Amino acid sequence: MCSCLWYSTGRLIAGPTSAHCPVTQWRITAQAENTFCGDEASSIVKECVDVILGGVDYDDCRVNEWMSAVVEQSLTHLVKMEKAFKYIVTCTVMQKRGGGLHTASSSFWDNSTDASCTVRWENRTMYCVVNVFAVAIHL
Repeated sequence: MCSCLWYSTGRLIAGPTSAHCPVTQWRITAQAENTFCGDEASSIVKECVDVILGGVDYDDCRVNEWMSAVVEQSLTHLVKMEKAFKYIVTCTVMQKRGGGLHTASSSFWDNSTDASCTVRWENRTMYCVVNVFAVAIHL
């Protein structure tokens, strides 16, 4: 038996009394659909980086073009997942010459809904680091 009360806007004002309540199942499904999956995002980004940088050697004249392509294609594929997030994608490409690369980021967000992932990729001539930040859209 379910004792859900709803406003006309669809907001729950009294919770269900049964785990088998269709409203409870809808809420669980909606929550899962709007959870950021770092593994899925990483897989998307890795594929984009592989396609764009996989067969090339570092070329200073083309780095800006490659970075733009990585962030634009990654963002396009992330948005196609149709999750309730705003995405921020950054890309750093660095030639392999033995030097160090240090980066840092900080965020003030809701750890229960917002998340990020980092993809590190390299070939024999360059490193690529892509960060994806997913900030939940609360409707």
